Amino acid sequence: MKFEMNKIIVNANNKINLESYDTKYVGEFDKDSAKKALKKNIKELKEIQEIFYADDSHSLLIILQASDAAGKDGAIRHVMGGINPQGCRVHSFKAPSKNELEHDFIWRHYKALPERGMIEIFNRSHYENVLVTKVHPEWVLGENIPFINSVADIDENFWADRYKRINDFEYHIHKSGTRILKFFLNISKEEQKNRFLARLDTPKKQWKFSTGDLKERKYWKEYRKAFEDMINNTSTEYAPWHIIPADNKWFSRIAIGEIIHKTMKDLNLKYPKPENQELLNDARKQLMDE
Repeated sequence: MKFEMNKIIVNANNKINLESYDTKYVGEFDKDSAKKALKKNIKELKEIQEIFYADDSHSLLIILQASDAAGKDGAIRHVMGGINPQGCRVHSFKAPSKNELEHDFIWRHYKALPERGMIEIFNRSHYENVLVTKVHPEWVLGENIPFINSVADIDENFWADRYKRINDFEYHIHKSGTRILKFFLNISKEEQKNRFLARLDTPKKQWKFSTGDLKERKYWKEYRKAFEDMINNTSTEYAPWHIIPADNKWFSRIAIGEIIHKTMKDLNLKYPKPENQELLNDARKQLMDE
């Protein structure tokens, strides 16, 4: 890899400060070399996904979290562009429905997990329950949790329990064969502003802009603290967080692509053994004799 993983991966039990992470870091890449590397990476992912699907021993869950305009959708489109759609799904979680609120906060995410041989991408995920709800704790009241009757009941013990439940959930699915890759796309406030302005100034992109994005931008510091707490409490040995510098989309895409490929390659995947050779020879003979 032409970038330093220790600048990206958060090892278990490490406590990080997001302000110490360079949103403009690009390793040894420039724009042209990153684009060339991404083309190669797309081909490699296509090839290894075929074996991953055939091997049928693991599933892969990719989690993307970020502030608005950080490039989650573009990363999915560019990195996974060569993947066979039969083996990959994208699930974008919006605000929970009335039915979903009648269950625990992980329920709707558990239902969307990938089966063996499949890749599932969570574009936002169960982590929204320690992000947006931490910035807006009044939204937790809509979950009708016993003994949580007011915002005053939502204390540090509440969040510690929620982090633990997330870690337990991820440990359970990891032990069942699901490999988990968690990416936080780390964009600067200035770059987010530039991308919002680009959307407003480009008619074909104006549909992407919501006044709600501007409203949430006012909580920038609160969200940064929530992201930091999320990473510090849920980066584990079996599911570490990767803090992806996102001010340059071309770098974030190749970084994500190379980490995905390495993770799949390290699984030592194999095509299943064919049927008995005599049966295959007999099948060939029958076809040739038609």
